[in-house]
Amino acid sequence: MASTSSSSNISLQQLDLQELKTWIKTQALDLGFADCVIAKPDAQAELERFKEYLKRGYHADMTYLEENLDKRADPTLLVPGTRSIICVRMNYLVETPKPRYVPNEPNAAIIARYARGRDYHKIMRGRLKTLATRIRERVGDFESRPFADSAPIFEKSLAENAGMGWTGKHTLLIHKKSGSFFVLGELFTSLDLPFDGPTTKHCGSCTACIDICPTQAIVEPYMLDARKCIAYLTIEYKGIIPEELRRGIGNRVFGCDDCQLICPWNSFAQKASIEDFNPRHDLDRVTLLDLWHWDEATFLSNTEGSPIRRTGYQSFMRNIAIGLGNAPFSRLILQTLHETRHLHDDIVQVHIDWAIQEQLIKSQSV
Repeated sequence: MASTSSSSNISLQQLDLQELKTWIKTQALDLGFADCVIAKPDAQAELERFKEYLKRGYHADMTYLEENLDKRADPTLLVPGTRSIICVRMNYLVETPKPRYVPNEPNAAIIARYARGRDYHKIMRGRLKTLATRIRERVGDFESRPFADSAPIFEKSLAENAGMGWTGKHTLLIHKKSGSFFVLGELFTSLDLPFDGPTTKHCGSCTACIDICPTQAIVEPYMLDARKCIAYLTIEYKGIIPEELRRGIGNRVFGCDDCQLICPWNSFAQKASIEDFNPRHDLDRVTLLDLWHWDEATFLSNTEGSPIRRTGYQSFMRNIAIGLGNAPFSRLILQTLHETRHLHDDIVQVHIDWAIQEQLIKSQSV
């Protein structure tokens, strides 16, 4: 936690705390957050569902998810002295997509919308620190610590319990007036702020996200098998992607938005209020062949300060090779794959060979 002093135990009347809570929410909106709720530091209710998720092996090789379960369930073990958690969200859409529509652009390199601009983790933490500074100027010293997907926290559960939305069948948080195209952050505090309560769920009988998933990774409502999930396969996984999943991946080279694009609640999706999410290097309209010609130096330069850096150059090329295999037949694609095969590691070469075969199969029907 941040530095403390004996004055960190602030004695404010209940009315003052309610007023402080309202003021904090106003400050959060002023800093570019789309919403702010106050959560109780308790996520025990999420633990059993998560244990079942781990038991089924749906977390794939993300073994770190098996650790610190006690801290996930009880945030006060992660940050001792935590009395309330300020949960915020930040919209990241630059353009509002057509509702219930997944575009078919087979030669485009599809990058998840959250990853086309600057790494949101840095944006989120920086603004949470600024929020803590503003609160400190108002009430005096207190303990605080910001997080943005950077610690063992059930962040969706905390935000949901405080009314920021409900967990959809695709396992993402949905807000009734803003959809789901947003990222979450938390500020753990020693303040005794009044907690917000949960909202109601509104997925009903809709199964659009389950039905649209290209690899059928949503195995049942509210349960996602990462071993089939395009986001996991193209970002976290570093190995050879199972052949039976490659066609389903299509031209998605970093992440996947399909389950969100089809969700009816995203007809209410809001645009980002800050410029950091604006696409860099034309990543909202780049082609597969454009990216295939990036060498490692270009990749490192163009992904500086970007979430895409996370996947690494060779894995990124692996993803693009799959996209090229799934693209309509093109003599240029086939020639380029043959000419550049030797430039990549063994794992990428496996996917290049598969892409060549896919292109040859398609050539027979041209």
